Amino acid sequence: MVLKKARVLVIDDDTDVLFAMRMLLKTEVQEVVTEKNPELLLSLLSKQTFDVVFLDMNYKSTLGSGNEGLYWLGRIREKDPTATVIMITAHGEVSTAVRSLKAGATDFIVKPWHNKQLLETLEAALQQRATTGKNSAAGSAPRRPASFAEFDLLGQSEAMQEVFHKIEKVAPTEANVLLLGENGTGKELVAKALHQRSFRAAKPFITADLAAMSEGIFESELFGHKKGSFTDAREDRVGRFEAATGGTLFLDEIGNISLPQQAKLLTALQNRQVIPLGSNVPVPVDIRLISATNAPLYELAARNEFRKDLIYRLNTVEITLPPLRERGDDVLLLAKHFAGLYAARNRKPTPTFEPEALQKLKQHGWPGNVRELQHAVERAIILAEGDVLRAQDFRFSAMETPAPPSAAPLLPDGPLQLSEVEKSTILRVIERHNGNITKAAKELGLTRTALYRRLEKHDL
Repeated sequence: MVLKKARVLVIDDDTDVLFAMRMLLKTEVQEVVTEKNPELLLSLLSKQTFDVVFLDMNYKSTLGSGNEGLYWLGRIREKDPTATVIMITAHGEVSTAVRSLKAGATDFIVKPWHNKQLLETLEAALQQRATTGKNSAAGSAPRRPASFAEFDLLGQSEAMQEVFHKIEKVAPTEANVLLLGENGTGKELVAKALHQRSFRAAKPFITADLAAMSEGIFESELFGHKKGSFTDAREDRVGRFEAATGGTLFLDEIGNISLPQQAKLLTALQNRQVIPLGSNVPVPVDIRLISATNAPLYELAARNEFRKDLIYRLNTVEITLPPLRERGDDVLLLAKHFAGLYAARNRKPTPTFEPEALQKLKQHGWPGNVRELQHAVERAIILAEGDVLRAQDFRFSAMETPAPPSAAPLLPDGPLQLSEVEKSTILRVIERHNGNITKAAKELGLTRTALYRRLEKHDL
């Protein structure tokens, strides 16, 4: 809802970037204005109020500094100290973009961007703008929303009420938080809620998917590197730790990192500083750490596969998210929420559910948890014939009758297209691993990223 009411200004001298941004945002926000000449920026801001400004870092201008974005950011802040600005930067300019955060920018995106990530960045900036506005009227205390619905965290079950209670208690503190639970239970949403309800809400929220980082890029991604420190290091790069300074760093899939990676992470957390690759100069960092995993860390520690001293650093407070199958009528609450969301997104009337459909949803085991329910409702909204969702609109394919690990593949009857075989196999393997994407990808011989691409391809 916050997106739909937004007015957005995009300033970039690349017409292709402006066109791509306009095409992406025109159906997501109330208004999007694009301009290639930054000299007209202040004039535009004088004539109209914008909720967010996307500002490129470099222009073909007479400034010639390579840091024109910082100059124009300063001019915007002079005119409106409360302006919400998201910088647009190329990969090699990330260090400059981090400087822009210290100069008052809200966030930055790296081009070429992923559309979903850009929209999430925009929505987070809008939420932060609302937070800042309310805080300025009420002093420096962080916002306390009446519910967690704004973070898409919904639940009336006792298990979820306990989660909400812990978030309320922990968010205003500096305690490191370890989020446990199966894939698809909403760990990243909880991490964002903790950040937005903390005293760091106005500072960056930086995420890192550790499962997607190989040994070769782990240090560069987290700690940064200097130009020339390895073959492809053509520019200095700021790591996730430094980018998150003043704010929150969210390390996802932390149970997947190797023992050498654990040692390097532990050193950074103990010393509160990082040393970029190719440098001997420590860089101090000030972060609030939130980590997440679906791995059994304590079992791994008992087998000496995960450092106990690192666990102690991560889990000042633990929050375990319950699987959807243990949340009772929350399934129906979430299904109706997603139905309204995707009906609006697809310009359809909000549907009702026939009783048989609700019963089917409640009886399903949901190995993919909330994420699986979300996809199931979205698919039903798109394919349903009318404005009533029926039981037959929800199909769970092989996930309802998973094959045992040693059994031969159970494929649908009749002629099969290759894509159907792939879809059936993926669903079965994910079910076999109880929704654990990392293990499923490993069995399928894919990377996590490649598996997510196939899930998107098959609309799963």
